[in-house]
Amino acid sequence: MDYKKVSRYVVLGILFFLPVTFLLFLYPATHNYTPLDIVNESVIELQGFQSDSNENIQFKDHITVVGFLGTKPLENAIAASNLKELVYDKFKGFKKFQMVVVVPKGTEAEIEKLKAEINSYEDLRFWHFVFGTPESIQKVFNSLKSKSSLDEDLSTNDIFIIDKDLYQRGRIDDRSDKEIETNKPSYMLYSYNSIEVSEIKNKMSDDLRILFTEYRQKRKGEFDSTTRRAQDLNSKDEKN
Repeated sequence: MDYKKVSRYVVLGILFFLPVTFLLFLYPATHNYTPLDIVNESVIELQGFQSDSNENIQFKDHITVVGFLGTKPLENAIAASNLKELVYDKFKGFKKFQMVVVVPKGTEAEIEKLKAEINSYEDLRFWHFVFGTPESIQKVFNSLKSKSSLDEDLSTNDIFIIDKDLYQRGRIDDRSDKEIETNKPSYMLYSYNSIEVSEIKNKMSDDLRILFTEYRQKRKGEFDSTTRRAQDLNSKDEKN
């Protein structure tokens, strides 16, 4: 028996079947994942805002991460830097992704300084600052579900995910595995804390990837939605 030939065929067989086996393991994971929950269907469109690029920036037909930096955006530079490094830089290449930061009119000069601070020669084409009146900013924020309010300067550390249909995405049950095991009451996740690096890296990044997977499967006609809608959660909201 030619052991060299046998060993060669064994190695070739392993090299051929290993990738196939790997893909078979991936197949159920990519087709049976849980879609990112819709937690609010009442998000309003941007109206009466002017962007730093003079473009008409809209939520519709985009996957948007939206934040509010208030009347003193430079004081919220840490939040802006986290958004840039942990969210924007990761997802700016995804189709229809955009970052929208809502700020009051009159902050244009500070925003230019902030952009220079966080730019680092990166492409900011998909990052938009939109300027509006305090009333219009409050109106947009009020259309989002949140467990906190805007501060007096119209800022918040909370950032939100809005899908192409103006639905707010998040988690219906944000309990950890340990909390589930110990039967802790469930609670919802409407937003992500832009100051908490671990929350952005471990929760928001995962949730955005899930959402992009959903839209990719929709384009291919492979998506079977089991997403629970906000109107089915009235009893849950009452408990919370």
